[in-house]
Amino acid sequence: MQKYFKKKIVIPVIASAFLFVGVSFKDNFFEIAKQIEIFTTLFKELNANYVDETNPGDLMDKAIKSMLANLDPYTVYFNEQDVVKFKINNTGEYTGIGALIQRKEGKIIIKEVYKNFPADKAGIKPGDEIVQIGDVVLTDFKEDASQLFKGAKNTKIEVQFNRQGKRNTTQIILDEVEIKSVPFYAKIDAKTGYIVLAHFNKKASNETKEALLELKKQGAERIVLDLRGNPGGLLNEAVNICNLFVPKNEIIVTTKSKIEKYNNTYKTSFEPIDTEIPLVIIVDGKSASASEIVSGALQDLDRAVIVGSRSFGKGLVQKPVDLTYSTQLKVTISRYYTPSGRCIQALDYAHKDAKGMATRTDAKNYNAFKTRKGRTVYDGGGILPDVEIEETKSSAIADALVKNDVIFNYATVFFYKNPKPTTEFPVFTDTHFEDFKNYIKSQKIALNTETELALKNTLVIAQKEKIDQSIIKEYQQLLNTLQKSEEELIVKNKTEISHLILNEIIKRYHYQDGLYQYELNNSLAIKKSVALLNTPIEYQKILKM
Repeated sequence: MQKYFKKKIVIPVIASAFLFVGVSFKDNFFEIAKQIEIFTTLFKELNANYVDETNPGDLMDKAIKSMLANLDPYTVYFNEQDVVKFKINNTGEYTGIGALIQRKEGKIIIKEVYKNFPADKAGIKPGDEIVQIGDVVLTDFKEDASQLFKGAKNTKIEVQFNRQGKRNTTQIILDEVEIKSVPFYAKIDAKTGYIVLAHFNKKASNETKEALLELKKQGAERIVLDLRGNPGGLLNEAVNICNLFVPKNEIIVTTKSKIEKYNNTYKTSFEPIDTEIPLVIIVDGKSASASEIVSGALQDLDRAVIVGSRSFGKGLVQKPVDLTYSTQLKVTISRYYTPSGRCIQALDYAHKDAKGMATRTDAKNYNAFKTRKGRTVYDGGGILPDVEIEETKSSAIADALVKNDVIFNYATVFFYKNPKPTTEFPVFTDTHFEDFKNYIKSQKIALNTETELALKNTLVIAQKEKIDQSIIKEYQQLLNTLQKSEEELIVKNKTEISHLILNEIIKRYHYQDGLYQYELNNSLAIKKSVALLNTPIEYQKILKM
């Protein structure tokens, strides 16, 4: 009886979602109503007649998400659990354990532990595999395991985990966890302040303002704002952060849509903190959305020099729409444009290639725009820095090493082999790099680059068609050649990969705060930014070019 009830209540949910779309497309209302009726009938008959027992909630969840996947990656459906996570990301507050958790290949792995929060106090370390939470054995738990860590403040949770082949038990006491938008700021030298802006949640502009005022109080006469790795967030916070450095009533960003009500112009609304202080902003390929609004607007207004590598190019605006039963749709409604008129978006999801991938504008087709002082800047997706730094660019082989947790897992092995570094910060030598290469070989780790995955997929198809035996020799030769090429690429990109490994290792000993402190005096991008600010003539020359 209970299962039958579930089947009944799910149908109006999808209807509500489609009816919302119908409001936006009145001219096509009949077609939408027709498709709703077809789907509703199909869904009802499927659940009533399918040979095995079905889970209507799971079926609907997959159906909706598969439909939206054909649009762009930012138009998404949130079930009830997803909505909770979305609210955490935007508010920066939740009750939990203070750790980043990843589910991969059926395992729950601790990716990062935040200093002095519950997981840290309980002795949990990055690399630990959580195997049981309370009475729940996670091998049998297929849902979102992070929900098992939710509860009221001071709730005690028994946890079992594997570390380096040994089973351990600890107790985590839940507490309030705050995700800071500005996790670090400090003086680089006597006159230069440094601010890391990691997220654009609702506290972003206030935290940035507090950091700016404190650094100025300490004598800072110029500022480096680091947006590397910042995925973006709330639009109004991006506008407010720009407002710290530019006057009231400046246009920061406009949004354009085929729907008139979504065409908006966003201006600064309060008196700034400092419109004269020299400012450098660092970006990289993972700086997206709100990060690109800040860097693009301040570049177009000739208010800051941008340093680093081209940003991600996420210029699509989303609007959350509440649906029934505490679910939500986040739908793309418009595109971002900087003050000069540049579109930030890099990929065109409306025009896909033969493989179904979104297309990217060729560099030769980029359009030129003018900053306030007449400097030439270009669109093409993302923000191209005024000063490009190789260090901030990422190679395909490094991306594969990160994506497949090769660097993360090696850092875990390194940490337990070297529990106490001999210096304040660990060092990563040529000998360590050779050890890293040997680790990949000894563990027989597949790097799974895009090329390698495509080749392996070819063999899978050949096996299905029963022609694999006729090509296996050539396949193995090609795979060996490819893997040898990957090894050569690792050596070729030694500096970048060593930097990534060292960063991960530093976090094991000194947490994220320690990594920021290390980067303060060792990052080439920060050094270049400081050198630029220490040379006012060069700084002003860039802004007037």
